[in-house]
Amino acid sequence: MDTFRNMKIFVEVAEAGSFTAAARQLDATTGYVSRSVSELEAHLRTRLLNRTTRRIALTEAGERYLNRCHAILASVMEAEAEASDAHAKPVGTLKVHAMSSLGQNYVVPAIAAYQERFPAVTVDLTLSQNVPDLLEEGYDVALRLSPDALPDSNYISHKLGTFYSVLCAAPAYLEAHGTPTCVDDLSHHICLQVAMPIFPSERWLLIGPDGEREFQLQNARFKVNVPDAMAAALHEGMGIGALPTLTIRSAFRSGSLIRVLPDYHLQHLNIYAVYASRQYLDAKIKTWIDFLRESIAQALSADEATFRKTPVKV
Repeated sequence: MDTFRNMKIFVEVAEAGSFTAAARQLDATTGYVSRSVSELEAHLRTRLLNRTTRRIALTEAGERYLNRCHAILASVMEAEAEASDAHAKPVGTLKVHAMSSLGQNYVVPAIAAYQERFPAVTVDLTLSQNVPDLLEEGYDVALRLSPDALPDSNYISHKLGTFYSVLCAAPAYLEAHGTPTCVDDLSHHICLQVAMPIFPSERWLLIGPDGEREFQLQNARFKVNVPDAMAAALHEGMGIGALPTLTIRSAFRSGSLIRVLPDYHLQHLNIYAVYASRQYLDAKIKTWIDFLRESIAQALSADEATFRKTPVKV
């Protein structure tokens, strides 16, 4: 038995004053309406209506039940309106996950601009190197980095853009040890390693005018798993390292880090926004994805222009 359906039919009958009038309102047969109310009474084991050949009247129990039904149906309508509004209007808490460097350099500025446009949305951002389970951990959107297309899954993914890593070092290190002029020169320098799942930590695959060149990293004096920590090490003059352009763009602009072998860059990485479903997408998720497409495209374009400039000479 559909209790909720029968409850609505009972309310219609009580307000219309007859089974026939209620049937017309519901575009149903009188017999169907009568059976539904009888079914509800049998389920409750309580008579809700006194029936005669000419009229119906609520019993005392029926009056109490009718008041309860009005309250329940009003709550359901309010819940439905709220859910429908979530589909149309960005509101509520948006839970976002991103890798640390991506989050600090691209996502946080995007959130600031997004909330200016949609002030009713609160953003809960988590930064970590792990790949989360969206459903298990309750995230609305996760931003992922991958050198390849993401594998097929039950999630929806949108590619937001592509960036790459470059070799760089502090001016003080290059003044003390010289500046490499070719890939082979790297063997005479202190090369630092970033150990992350998306990067091959034991080698650099350099892409330049002569194609791909592989440089093996052996006995590195320093290895770390977070790009921002590698940037700190480079600022300390500890050696030459490979970092994503998004991590060092401000340092490159200020001259505190200098690009090494500027004709070469390392592997490309794609940025993806991943979320659970396309159907009945919550407005805050849809507007956030659309906003990210625009915001990250602009940031990547600005960074590309920066790194195409002639590097500072030392």
